[in-house]
Amino acid sequence: MSESIDPITVRRLKDADWPEFRRVRLAALGESPEAFSATLAEEEASDEASWLERVQRSPRFLAESGGAVVGMASLGRYQGAEGESENSGELYGLWVTPALRGTGVATALVNAASRQASDDGRSHVVYWVSTSNGRAVAFASGLGFRPTDDRRPMRGVGHADEEEIAMTLPLGLDRG
Repeated sequence: MSESIDPITVRRLKDADWPEFRRVRLAALGESPEAFSATLAEEEASDEASWLERVQRSPRFLAESGGAVVGMASLGRYQGAEGESENSGELYGLWVTPALRGTGVATALVNAASRQASDDGRSHVVYWVSTSNGRAVAFASGLGFRPTDDRRPMRGVGHADEEEIAMTLPLGLDRG
């Protein structure tokens, strides 16, 4: 018999929510440091103005269930391989609390970010995934993301010989 979880809701953060974003981001960095390009120490050193600017610069989303924050994601504007600006959003900073991984939280966050990208007039969402993380590649593929030819070295501590692949999700009615 499987346990049911409380409904998952996702909300976009407002400027006043920067302290909550900071708290969740620091918790995520402490729990899954390998999943982020920044370190906990670097992020802890950021001042209030920096956290507020981050919430203002890019849409940030929190997933909640049972009154607790259980995940987060961010949506930026994708910059292509040569730095050119494309009409795509970029999903990043996706994190789900370990106890709720595989329960739909990440899907809810990706769906919210994709709706926002579509509302912003973007044609695609790009999501960088480690080529050695089969679970993440399978997750993204299951949502309709498809691999591209774009690769880059992974950023962050402990990823010296790893690379990540850009996976892309077309938005709108035509997913082909």
